[in-house]
Amino acid sequence: MYNNPYMNYQQNFSQQSLNDRIDTQIAQLQQMKEQFKNNQQPAINQTFQLAPNGTNTMRYANTIDDVNKEIVYIDTPFFSRDMSVVWIKNAKGNIKSYELNEIIPKDSKDFEIEYLKSQIEELKGMIKDVSNDTNVDTKQSTTNTTEYDESNGESVKEAKPTGIQKISRSKKE
Repeated sequence: MYNNPYMNYQQNFSQQSLNDRIDTQIAQLQQMKEQFKNNQQPAINQTFQLAPNGTNTMRYANTIDDVNKEIVYIDTPFFSRDMSVVWIKNAKGNIKSYELNEIIPKDSKDFEIEYLKSQIEELKGMIKDVSNDTNVDTKQSTTNTTEYDESNGESVKEAKPTGIQKISRSKKE
């Protein structure tokens, strides 16, 4: 059996075929490895932010209902688009509303104008008080008087009040 040349040939043949089969499988695996490297897509990394990033950001809202819908983790200001109202919402969901007014810087002339306007308003109030306190009849009787105008020689008729109006003076004088 061992000396049989056909047997030895067959054993060599089977060994050779086995080696060839292994080599072809290795080549196929190498080819698959190369295809996988060429077709490999980049890794997809997706991150989720589960906690706030710690920065106070300004947000815009149209109404307080929009502010109620938002979830916040820290005190967050929400401004209206026209910057006239600000809502501050805290982590508990409590909302405080504030009205914003623009502060215009004033110079000395502006202060003087305001002072004079306030004095005018004060005097108007004093005039109203004085007119309410006096017992003067606002209707006056008038008499027609005739005077002689020397420049053209004609007489002129004028209406002059006959009564004297009582004007009360303030005690500040």
